[in-house]
Amino acid sequence: MLGLVGFILVAFCWGSTNPLIKAGSAGLETVSANHPPGWRRWAAELRFLFTRWQYVLPLALNLSGSVVYYYTLGKADLSMAVPVTNALTFVFSLLTGLLLGEELGGRDTWLGMGLVIVGVIICVS
Repeated sequence: MLGLVGFILVAFCWGSTNPLIKAGSAGLETVSANHPPGWRRWAAELRFLFTRWQYVLPLALNLSGSVVYYYTLGKADLSMAVPVTNALTFVFSLLTGLLLGEELGGRDTWLGMGLVIVGVIICVS
């Protein structure tokens, strides 16, 4: 049971932060366009990203999910870890994107989320 809670927490950390990282990196294209290719562009992009809390905070939460994932892997069944975590990450990404105003893709997306949740329930039971 502890493993399942850990995998749900990891999926939440990974899934909910994906759209937030995307939103936090808005404007990176402008920085890239203003610098010539090479290490100066790379340094400017890193400086831009790591000085924005909108990027750094979700990234830190995402990476903390990785720490929980590796800890949970040692305590749970590996055959359940990957499908449950990846499937629920997808669901949390879609729901967070919805909260941020992103386009979901329609009825097929909702059907897919429902099937993913049914699949997770089957894996767990």
